[in-house]
Amino acid sequence: MLKPKEIQPDAARVIQGLRDTGYQFNTAVADVVDNSVAAEASNICLLLKQDFRGNVTLRIYDDGIGMDEDELLKAMQYGSPVRKSKASLGKFGLGLKTASTAFCRRLKVVSRNKPASPLHVAVWDVDHVSGTNKWEVLTGPAEKDDTAAFDEVLSGKSGTLVIWENADRVIKAYKKATGPAAVAAFKKIVEGLRHHLATIFQRFLDTSDKRAARHVKMSLNGEVITPWDPFCTQFSRMEGDDSILVEMPEGGKAEFRIRAFILPRKGPGYPTDDDWRNARLTNQNQGIYVYRENRLIHGPDWLGLFAKEPHLTLLRVEFSFDHRLDEAFQVDIKKSQVILDDNIATFVNEFLAPRRRAAEDLYRRGRKIEVADQSVTAHDDSNRNIASKENEVVQPNVKKLDAEKGIATLINRSGEVRLKLLITTAQKKNEVHVKAVDSIDDGLLWEPAFIDGHCAVLLNRGHPYYSKVYVPNVTALEGITVQGLDSLLWAFSVAELNCVSESNRVMFTDMRYEVSRNLKKLVEDLPEPKLSEE
Repeated sequence: MLKPKEIQPDAARVIQGLRDTGYQFNTAVADVVDNSVAAEASNICLLLKQDFRGNVTLRIYDDGIGMDEDELLKAMQYGSPVRKSKASLGKFGLGLKTASTAFCRRLKVVSRNKPASPLHVAVWDVDHVSGTNKWEVLTGPAEKDDTAAFDEVLSGKSGTLVIWENADRVIKAYKKATGPAAVAAFKKIVEGLRHHLATIFQRFLDTSDKRAARHVKMSLNGEVITPWDPFCTQFSRMEGDDSILVEMPEGGKAEFRIRAFILPRKGPGYPTDDDWRNARLTNQNQGIYVYRENRLIHGPDWLGLFAKEPHLTLLRVEFSFDHRLDEAFQVDIKKSQVILDDNIATFVNEFLAPRRRAAEDLYRRGRKIEVADQSVTAHDDSNRNIASKENEVVQPNVKKLDAEKGIATLINRSGEVRLKLLITTAQKKNEVHVKAVDSIDDGLLWEPAFIDGHCAVLLNRGHPYYSKVYVPNVTALEGITVQGLDSLLWAFSVAELNCVSESNRVMFTDMRYEVSRNLKKLVEDLPEPKLSEE
């Protein structure tokens, strides 16, 4: 008969191993802040500092209900007791400890549950546990320095102070935590944390958002953290709002909600440039934002349904559920991921399909306008350069140009030939050799034309080669690359007009089609260029 026998885990190995649970810095801090929100704090103050030697410390103050000595020890226990409310942001009783020691070697918590009560201190010291190989938490009444630190923000109040000491992994990418590079990196860390908290706890920070049961004020290094709404609901267009009941493993049902928002591109959709910049229209911010109990726990990404790509930059999706669906969505220990089963994934995919098309259409329309704006003067130098050499280039003799019928009668190396092509006049001074147009039939990149009687080439702004190769080089090296491309395609067009005949004109058209199709394929994976804001 088998008999139970208790086996204690190796304290030194486990506490070191728990430092490598995969926490990101911002995620770890947010996990600690969860405890402050769960403690019914009205104010949460974070101080992330680096001294002149490069030592980093983090302090998180909250004016919540605080803890007495017994409650503090329970909170410091790995796998602390389940909270009374299942809707609490804390879930497994591990976040405070594992999140903190992932970035510091000494976690100190100072707390009291009444303003007149004495302060109690408990410390997890990784080095102490490793040295003794015992699960020993250091505890006792607050010493002078602990009291001074607590009173710096919470004098005369109940509440809790969490301190990360010997934070050896916050800025570990630098061998020396001092110097200009390290200072700049630390500043970036602070600003990254500010935006992360503003996003994660947006519904708790925004007093106009009634979804959160209560609201808090939060600051970082003395500056108030203002909520960031990823859906920019003041400016965006809601493209779908649906809910679905999910059968839970233990029985019963619970509901999750999904809403899709399409943000406007830069322009009249945003009252000011600051509003546009605050929307943060980048590939990084597209995707599904997953909320558990009104706290962002995952995203943005597309939950493995498809990859991020530029045409979906304007689409952001809200996915919200409560604690009853934790098991259904397999919420992990860091509360930073969800996994959709096949049925829910199918539902989400079907919900997103028309919203993806709408976002892509808006993106493409706006992109065409931006590319057109960018190309207004892009070919001026090319036109001037070609005009200076035009008489030195062999061109066909023009017998007749019928603009109304679009028929050019030419005499070239093959004799007399009648061609159907665009015959037009210049809409801008000197734009008679190279002209960008919104589109060309069959998606061709270029085709020959006549402008004011001159041999010309039309360029298709709608072709991806134009937006991905031409546009990024408009201002580069004084437009030398653009002039080179323009000269090449103008030369191709003149060569076609010189050599085309009744018997081979289809061949020339097919050649332009094949080249245009191949170039479209070749630039498929090139990034969309960042257009000038001017």
